[in-house]
Amino acid sequence: MAHLTDAEILALIKNEATRERGFTLLVNKYKQDVYWVIRRMVLNHEDTNDILQNTFIKIWQHIHFFKEESQLFTWIYRIALNETFTFLKVKKAHLKVSIEEMMEQMGETLKADVYFSGNQIQQRLWKEIQKLPPKQKTVFILRYFNNLSYEQMAKILRSNVNTLKVTYYQALQKLLKNFSNNE
Repeated sequence: MAHLTDAEILALIKNEATRERGFTLLVNKYKQDVYWVIRRMVLNHEDTNDILQNTFIKIWQHIHFFKEESQLFTWIYRIALNETFTFLKVKKAHLKVSIEEMMEQMGETLKADVYFSGNQIQQRLWKEIQKLPPKQKTVFILRYFNNLSYEQMAKILRSNVNTLKVTYYQALQKLLKNFSNNE
């Protein structure tokens, strides 16, 4: 049963007798990928786990609204990103700082994170990624780290492919500029 398709998992979820088993299969299939999408946005392991849990709670509560007009992973990523953006907004409001200041602080706390094992260059990259505007950061992470196509991102972010290509290019140029300025 480990290699069930999304359609087979959804069929299990739609059947009241197998709903929980189907949902467990869905979680097992997607939790690692969703974890890393969220983790790359918020950097903190504990925050990521909280958002991940909220994401799967939302999926459980709203799976009957999934119309199968898009791929299941697209719908799941959209929920995960919405939960992440909500978390970041609440955190920003609670800290009473700008989003840029909050992202800078998040980049600094990465050094103390026991779950991060990257070297200095990786820490610097993550610190620079945190300085990107939210849309550029999201597009960069989805494209660079998750290897999503522009078409997949367009469905998840409800944007168009050309806009996402430009956004990714702008993010990449900012990162390259920041790396060359800080050498």
